[in-house]
Amino acid sequence: MSEKGKKQFGVWLDTHHATIVGRENLQSGDFVLLGHEKMDGQGSNSSENASNNAERDSLHKLFKNITAHMQNVDQLYITGPGTAQEQFMKYLSETAQYKNVEMKESTSIKMSDEALIAHVTSHFNN
Repeated sequence: MSEKGKKQFGVWLDTHHATIVGRENLQSGDFVLLGHEKMDGQGSNSSENASNNAERDSLHKLFKNITAHMQNVDQLYITGPGTAQEQFMKYLSETAQYKNVEMKESTSIKMSDEALIAHVTSHFNN
């Protein structure tokens, strides 16, 4: 899976936070931390429908902030707890720029930045 010249990224994601890692020199080098993103807090809403819409919009904003760190992705590894990874993969598959990205997912608990970098490195070197 460690194909030379591929732009590879890894994301740890839950419904409130994301940590993004990528190669130091885009197509080569070690994986490094590219950034953290956090979902904006919501105010109170007058109805359940408004609350659900606000949560969906906040999640899409989080996804958009994540993708800002990843330009011209070829391969993406997404990990984290719950269903946020599936929602992120669906979001990417519906976005023209990311339709052809090779995506893999797994489930994992929250880990330190260093542990995530090691986890993503291990994934792409297998």
